[in-house]
Amino acid sequence: MGLIEVSNFCKKFGTKQVHRGVSFSVKKGECLGLVGGSGTGKSVLLRSLIGLERPDSGKVIFDGKDLSELKERDFQEVRKRIGYAFQGGALFDSMTVFDNLAYPLREHTGFSEAKIKEKIAATLSSFGLSGNENVFPASLSGGMQKRVGLARAIILGPEVILYDEPTAGLDPFNTRKISEMILALKSTGVTSILVTHDMPIAFNVCDRIAMLVGGVIKAIGTVKEIEAQEGNYIAKFASGEMF
Repeated sequence: MGLIEVSNFCKKFGTKQVHRGVSFSVKKGECLGLVGGSGTGKSVLLRSLIGLERPDSGKVIFDGKDLSELKERDFQEVRKRIGYAFQGGALFDSMTVFDNLAYPLREHTGFSEAKIKEKIAATLSSFGLSGNENVFPASLSGGMQKRVGLARAIILGPEVILYDEPTAGLDPFNTRKISEMILALKSTGVTSILVTHDMPIAFNVCDRIAMLVGGVIKAIGTVKEIEAQEGNYIAKFASGEMF
């Protein structure tokens, strides 16, 4: 079994059936790219791993535990192990960069304030964000907000990181910076799922790529396998032939 196993995931919103039996797995240390057209429910699958969405039927298994059966209070331990980099950064506007990063440390660790300050300084330095501790999110560029959001997602040292469109709307410089950060985190052995429309970054950082079409996974494979199969779903999506 993989560290993450999604089996026959079905989800409806109102009268719209979005997922019709999605199944895939992610091995420990692997980065899986999840691609597909807008509105295909990629982010819903990510959110189900931290309990923000529940399948109507099917299973979401993390490290052998069926998350679809957990009570809300039981997700606290899961969320310590899974970092989520939200698409818009999801920073607290009323908090400085420092306090945004300090929040999970204060909530989930027994660190002293001195240790928290040390941890945040090291994290911001590794993300090229030193000197922004007292800045509020509204004063940051979109690229910097995403980098702060990613820094907060990894501050607890999670085993899994979920990336939700981390490069959407970014200029080439910030896109490259985010790509480099994902690769650096991957080199530490972290397991990850990358939801993206940015096929160059998907091909650059992912071990395998899965294509979500019509509520199911239509194709999945390594980058080499995809490149060798002309005309498959993923190759067509990358070339702009689909959606």
